[in-house]
Amino acid sequence: MANNASSQDKKVCIDVSGLWKIFGSNAEQVLNSELHTATRDEILEQTGCVVAVRDVSFNVRQGELFVIMGLSGSGKSTLIRCILRLIEPTAGKIDINGKDVCGFDEKQLMVFRRNTVSMIFQHFGLFPHRSVIDNVAYGLKVKGIGKQERYTKAQEAIEKVGLKGWEEYYPDALSGGMQQRVGIARALANDPEILLMDEPFSGLDPLIRRQMQDELIDLQAELQKTILFVTHDLDEALKLGSYIAIMKDGEIIQTGVPEEVVTSPDGDYVREFVQDASPAKVITAGSIMTEPDVIIYDWQGPKAAHHLLKTSKSNHAFLLTKGRKYLGLITEKRLMELIKKKGQSIKEALEPDIATCTDGTLVEDLFCMAVATEYPIPVIDENEKLVGEIDNETLLGSMVQYKETEIAVIKESNSSKENEVTEEKQSDA
Repeated sequence: MANNASSQDKKVCIDVSGLWKIFGSNAEQVLNSELHTATRDEILEQTGCVVAVRDVSFNVRQGELFVIMGLSGSGKSTLIRCILRLIEPTAGKIDINGKDVCGFDEKQLMVFRRNTVSMIFQHFGLFPHRSVIDNVAYGLKVKGIGKQERYTKAQEAIEKVGLKGWEEYYPDALSGGMQQRVGIARALANDPEILLMDEPFSGLDPLIRRQMQDELIDLQAELQKTILFVTHDLDEALKLGSYIAIMKDGEIIQTGVPEEVVTSPDGDYVREFVQDASPAKVITAGSIMTEPDVIIYDWQGPKAAHHLLKTSKSNHAFLLTKGRKYLGLITEKRLMELIKKKGQSIKEALEPDIATCTDGTLVEDLFCMAVATEYPIPVIDENEKLVGEIDNETLLGSMVQYKETEIAVIKESNSSKENEVTEEKQSDA
């Protein structure tokens, strides 16, 4: 599985290896014979067993939002339930923080579910006869937390999900989106290290669904939980996921960051799955930025800066400190005005209201910035250091290049299929 540098530094919280779930009385026959390589339909026909999860391996690092995506029947919901052992795996290993969940006895499993992992389902599962705050505090009550402490924690969770003022209302007075917020607050109140979310927003109206996605992104930025999120919706997966695993017939067939899945699909199934996805939703500034043409430092005077612009035949440049900290963008016009009035500080030539982005900013968010200025967009890192620039030509070129690459890959795939058909016909002849 691909991992970026910052993710590599974090510990693995969830490590799943060789996981199988086979429904039926002849599961051992499937695992211990040549049938384990047969197709799902062949196994069903010969044994009556249904292979729901097939030899799945992946890992999730601390603080990641890892999305498992697939169509109905792909095995994604069965997989996430196996991790919590709501469904017992047939074979394989599930390590959570280095502990083998499959080896837990009933007492260990109860402690694990209460303290380490919380699950949020598509259907909210709220108690209709309990108020919002009582629903949120319920898990803490089960854990034996005192009344004052559990209500304090419940109140904090309620405020985190934007439901302050609704504490004494009952679920039937809340909209679907609000009820799901209660479910999320209930999970957060227990302060679990890991959240398992099984299509939590799929039953909501599109507008409310987008709002809930945005709120989850904000919560994740604040809390940095490890989240395993199941969905059948590609746009939702691309929007939320640090990493995405695509499932088909119980198997994971590709794993990667959203940009990798869309721009480098592994096989025809994934290619068809992502063909309608906009590259602008996954390609980031860091993958298309270029080195700035001209850089000027704050200790240089206005005349020296003007000389550099003339030499480079540019009408603008980025202004940095000695440590490459970004200060802004200066223009030839403002430099000339500064020189005429005999100004000394080059900072007086800074162009106002130049928006910046980070290397993780999505291309779709860059278009509005590009329209607002004639100058390149500066790309800065978390320490406010300049790491690159993106001009309009580069921005538009990235979309054209993606489409050209996509067309070339499709043509190559079609050509290969035609060659295979030709060879089969010749062989038959």
